Amino acid sequence: MTLPALPLDGIRVIDFSRVLAGPLCSALLGDLGAEVVKIEPPSGDDYRAIGPFSAGESGLFNAMNRNKQSVVIDLKRDEGRALAQALCAQADVVVENFRPGVAERLGIGYAQLSAQHPELVYASVSGFGQTGPESHRPAYDIILQAMCGLMDATGSPDGAPTLVGDSISDAVSGLFASWGVLAALLARERTGKGTHVDVAMFDATLSLTAGLVARYATSGVAPRRVGNRHASSAPFGAFRAKDGHFVLAVLNNRLFERFAQTIGQPELVDDPRFTDDATRSEHEAALRARIESWSVMLSVSEVNTRLSDAGIPVAPIRNIGEALESEQARERGLLVETPAADGSTVRLPRQPVRFSAWPATRTTRAPALGEHTQSVLQKLAGLDVARIAELRAGGVLGEHEAAPRETH
Repeated sequence: MTLPALPLDGIRVIDFSRVLAGPLCSALLGDLGAEVVKIEPPSGDDYRAIGPFSAGESGLFNAMNRNKQSVVIDLKRDEGRALAQALCAQADVVVENFRPGVAERLGIGYAQLSAQHPELVYASVSGFGQTGPESHRPAYDIILQAMCGLMDATGSPDGAPTLVGDSISDAVSGLFASWGVLAALLARERTGKGTHVDVAMFDATLSLTAGLVARYATSGVAPRRVGNRHASSAPFGAFRAKDGHFVLAVLNNRLFERFAQTIGQPELVDDPRFTDDATRSEHEAALRARIESWSVMLSVSEVNTRLSDAGIPVAPIRNIGEALESEQARERGLLVETPAADGSTVRLPRQPVRFSAWPATRTTRAPALGEHTQSVLQKLAGLDVARIAELRAGGVLGEHEAAPRETH
């Protein structure tokens, strides 16, 4: 059997989403070969205006909208809604992240589209899902981190609740949405029927905190933040060195014995406070003091060399730049150079999963606003040039067709 060019080759996605969670979902599908047509209002996705910028283009928009075509349609107009419905009739998947009820008012809700196209897989990404007392609420990442217990579990025990350092609720929601779409497409192969994939950022964020959820479900007690250490294991956390910090992960007695010998304190193994993981965790402060009496005399590099050579799980604390520029990240190809609007190159993230059957997945530039309006409407909606010009003159397709961008 001949393999497709990529796993999702031949799958068409119509993407009404904007900003982060929905666009990331469709970008991940595009990475795997799906044809993704992004429908934007005349003003464009809000992320186009959010920095940082390179050559006048938003880095955030570029990353979340790689591998897509852009079509401008004003969904507030009857003709615009009719065009959107026509495009969805040619799709395998629709992705939207409007508040519940908005897609229905625009004539592109699941019930409306699936009535004419029962094979359609339709993914809705919203703050709190399509049901429940909070479903009407708008949601931003900070709101979800606060409401799902993630902030409360992050930070020093004597400090304020702390945000995780990126829009993790948005990202995990996009990831779960793409996972749901893939499951629905597989089921469609077996049943011939599509489905509505309802992804709530609230649900996804709670699912992300799998350890916290498991602890609460077992004990009935909400875990509290413990700072840069593990809630129930030791030594497992961040420790001081002479010139910075490093992290250490020792999870069993055999490893602890080797660690104690490596740092020149074999007597720690016989100390009744440190006989097993539970007692070490209970007396974590005392154990930390003994460890740091050794580590503060050494640089982070020296600590990492000595512990790594002994087979102890240890690592320096890098910033994101150091991580992405590391030899490991380069070998795995996590950033890809691809042609930018002006013919220079832009670095875009590549999806992280590797497949033995395909040498690489796809990473192409994000589109200019409305760049593919004419070509997509000709191909999928069967409109001729005159009709497209008429719709553009009437404001249905925005003010103008974006000039095609050079590629080299």
